Amino acid sequence: MKKLFLLAILALMGCSSTELVENWKNPDIVIFDANKVLIVGMTQNEDARSEFETKLKREFKQRGVDAERSIDLFDVAFTNSHRSEQEISAVEEQLLEKDFDAILFTKIVAAESRKPLIESISELDDYNSTFNEDYLTHQDIYYDTDYYDEYKVYHAETSLYCICVGKERSLIWRGSIDILDPIDIRKTVNDYIKLVVLAMEEQDLIFRKEKSNEVTGL
Repeated sequence: MKKLFLLAILALMGCSSTELVENWKNPDIVIFDANKVLIVGMTQNEDARSEFETKLKREFKQRGVDAERSIDLFDVAFTNSHRSEQEISAVEEQLLEKDFDAILFTKIVAAESRKPLIESISELDDYNSTFNEDYLTHQDIYYDTDYYDEYKVYHAETSLYCICVGKERSLIWRGSIDILDPIDIRKTVNDYIKLVVLAMEEQDLIFRKEKSNEVTGL
């Protein structure tokens, strides 16, 4: 199964501006389902954020999963300055009250060069984080105008967090993706979403692959 997954990823990379460099899943999770997901795209580029969150929301809707964009829940003032741990915790509580049970959090992190895969793997032990910690660590992305200076290759991470009632608000899955010299926002967003959806389908996380007929292949 893993071999087939890697082949599918390599085929997609052939005509894509995105490249999957790491794919980690909580070993305690076999299948994860969600009824309502908040989609968060953390970037200064409002056009890219809107395009990404809108298209990813559409992917969820097509698969029968309710989803909302952070751009509709977080006002401009909220993302224009630092927020405290207490403020982010309050947001999580509000999401629970509105029946959200998961957050799909994507952030763009600039990098001068790609990390060797072995180095990335060695850092997997650091993935026992929460959405609260992840947001607090990277919130400068929203408003620091020097954040992306001189970079042409971007390292992105999409993380799936459970915020279910009565359960630890923990990391379920994380995919690390390199975006190669993005020029066309629309194409880059499309490529990125295809890669994320494929990775999540293979891991039985919210999305499920369509089963083909064993005889006809349909």
